[in-house]
Amino acid sequence: MSESALQAKVLTVSDGVIAGTRQDASGAGLVALLQSHGFDVVAHTVVADGTDNVAAALRELAEGFSGLVVSTGGTGFAPRDQTPEGTRQVIEREAPGLAEAMRLVNPLGRLSRGIVGIRGQAIICNTPGSPKGCVEQLAAILDVLPHAVRLLADTPTSH
Repeated sequence: MSESALQAKVLTVSDGVIAGTRQDASGAGLVALLQSHGFDVVAHTVVADGTDNVAAALRELAEGFSGLVVSTGGTGFAPRDQTPEGTRQVIEREAPGLAEAMRLVNPLGRLSRGIVGIRGQAIICNTPGSPKGCVEQLAAILDVLPHAVRLLADTPTSH
């Protein structure tokens, strides 16, 4: 697996984007950030808020996929913010160190309930719905994600 072979998928979780009352600035920001760091973004989808919607979308995105799945939205305190609950239904193992590092980039990061975990050979990463917050939080861990993806794919690494 070469650096250019790293693949990513972006999932925007937003009732407003689904309804057409909001633009998907967060999803677009994540796509741009990932592409600027050598990831090939092979999918960008949108789903309504809610545990079951998120879980179904993440299952579909992670199925047979080796790479990074990043969600934006639904990680806060509002009643419909249920992305972490949907993610927990899907992941097989958590990666708490990555989620903790993401929360440290900004004081508002402490309000994020987002998690990071593994399903098969996919790393699933929750980011906030804020266009600035999602990019900041993902950028905080982008330096280690290529190595993590390679480890999951059982690709030889330098260590």
